[in-house]
Amino acid sequence: MERIIYGVSDFVAYINQTIEFAYPVVEIEGELSNIKTSQDKWVYFDIKDAEASVRCFGMMYMLPGPLEDGMRVRIVGAPKLHPRFGFSINCQSVHLLGEGALRKAAELLAAKLDKEGLFDQARKRPLPHPPKRIALITAGTSAAYADFIKIAKERWVGLTIDFYNVLVQGDASAEQVVSAVETANKQAEVADVVVVIRGGGSAEDLASFNDERVVRAVAVSRIPTLVAIGHEIDVSLAELAADVRASTPSNAAELLLPDKKRELQDLSTMSRQLDQLAQGVITAKKRQIVHTAMLLDEGLRQCYSRAAAKLAALNNILTALDPERPLALGYALVLQGGRVLRSVEQLAPQQLFQVKLSDGNIESQVKSIERKIPKITEE
Repeated sequence: MERIIYGVSDFVAYINQTIEFAYPVVEIEGELSNIKTSQDKWVYFDIKDAEASVRCFGMMYMLPGPLEDGMRVRIVGAPKLHPRFGFSINCQSVHLLGEGALRKAAELLAAKLDKEGLFDQARKRPLPHPPKRIALITAGTSAAYADFIKIAKERWVGLTIDFYNVLVQGDASAEQVVSAVETANKQAEVADVVVVIRGGGSAEDLASFNDERVVRAVAVSRIPTLVAIGHEIDVSLAELAADVRASTPSNAAELLLPDKKRELQDLSTMSRQLDQLAQGVITAKKRQIVHTAMLLDEGLRQCYSRAAAKLAALNNILTALDPERPLALGYALVLQGGRVLRSVEQLAPQQLFQVKLSDGNIESQVKSIERKIPKITEE
């Protein structure tokens, strides 16, 4: 056998080629220790068991949330021998194992995101009611999908559902859900609401919806979000970040969509009420018109009576002022040249004058004038 002697860098390169060919990607389960971060971009940690420890590093974005020493995880990554730092795993993903680790990670992430204000009620937006287009994110083979579609069809019509088929558990689930939320927000015909649903399961089954990447994707969606994960007792961080949380996928459809039967009943009731209201208004207006007509009629009668009385009074005045009226009572007018004579001083003997009576005129001549002696009043 020929003896081969390597230089250090050549040996490292040879080993890396061998590892890359034999083990391009590995999955390792173990316990976390010595977790450190750098520049909010890189994370370094060891994964160990009772007898060995392997150094790991990766990008912060691939973490499901804050990690602590002692958590049990499964990592996926590529093994590599670094020229200076030795053997390590370049992590592509980290998955929490066991309910204890999942619960602790969720608590740490909840505290972090709550401090950032991601769960504040002031951020919550109302859902459109009813929506015309829904972006539905779930597994196409799941009971959650079947329940939502069934209830949606029963409750409402004219609805467009853009379906995004994703894994709702497992290693690739979180990444697929994030991608679906982001894609829904980028569509030319933007949906009115993003709905993320999943049925019940174990803590590990629901872990994707406590993943920081999923929670942030839901929180920053520019489209209002409705999230329903698991059963009523299950509450995920994605639900807390959503604009509205539903207890179950079925409840999500009920919250989002009105019941068309009830809506039709309400419309029928409103129609009857409007008809009754219209009839009431018409009846009231008719009464008002009749009452107004009566008032106008009475007013016209009173005006006519007042006018008639005034006319009669004026007629009486005119009659009283008629210069010929005294003639009918036996009086006469004495005229000369068409002028009424009021004093004997206006005539002289032998002058002609006229006497006007009620039934004719008399031509007369003055024979003599007898003046009236004025009365002398004592002072």
